[in-house]
Amino acid sequence: MACPIHPGGLPASPLQVIPEFKEPMSESDVAKYLDTFPNWLRNLGHDAEELSELLTESTVAQDAREAVAGGLNYLFKSLDLIPDGIDDIGYLDDAFVLRVAADLASNEDTGEANADMLKTINRLSEESEMIKEFLGKDYGRLEAYVRGLRNGAARGRSVDDILRDEDVRKALLSDVVGFAKSYESPSFSREEKNLIKLKAFFDAKLPQ
Repeated sequence: MACPIHPGGLPASPLQVIPEFKEPMSESDVAKYLDTFPNWLRNLGHDAEELSELLTESTVAQDAREAVAGGLNYLFKSLDLIPDGIDDIGYLDDAFVLRVAADLASNEDTGEANADMLKTINRLSEESEMIKEFLGKDYGRLEAYVRGLRNGAARGRSVDDILRDEDVRKALLSDVVGFAKSYESPSFSREEKNLIKLKAFFDAKLPQ
């Protein structure tokens, strides 16, 4: 049975079961996500800048660099999963994508990447576990989407161009630095409805 829906499109109660999501979130999970996701938003620019350093390491496996390049290129897509202007959650899709990209990269050969770089990749990869928990069945769709980013482009740059052409790669790295400097973390209200809204966007926008 479908749960009551307000005119704004959100369920009458944030903890009611939405058919597509199968299970409601527990109070402890809600508190955990509301504590963690604002931190991810605050650190988005810094995380992107640190992750971009992997692209400068020629010893790192191609698949790992492709995953990272695709994740970073996503920051500059004109049409992403959640429009950046959406209150509270507008940049959380970017934070999620970077963590999934880092997780994919961590499963590949990272060559002789320095310790600080590996620390960043491993941290973001570990944090992707919370995304798996949060999205449940939809995590597989997000992972497939992030894998597919290596075949896409943003600002006229494909992942293949980024990895093969030093000038294109430098342009991306420069854009990441510019993003990190200009990025202002949006507010994220500690309201359960923001988590429901976040799930709803992923459920609606991710390819089946």
